[in-house]
Amino acid sequence: MSDNLILEHLRHIRGQLDRMQTDILELKERVGALEGQYASLSRRVDRMGEDVTLIRRRLDLVEA
Repeated sequence: MSDNLILEHLRHIRGQLDRMQTDILELKERVGALEGQYASLSRRVDRMGEDVTLIRRRLDLVEA
């Protein structure tokens, strides 16, 4: 009887681990997507900074 109880607990633990593994894989995918979006946004901000510098030069607001 106690063997069955132990096996039942082990199956439950295994099920929990399987769900956790699935959750971790999903989180890794989502973090990867966020990293890609951050990189894209960072590049856009860098380009905007370059554009602002160019505009300031054209308006003679800074020394060339």
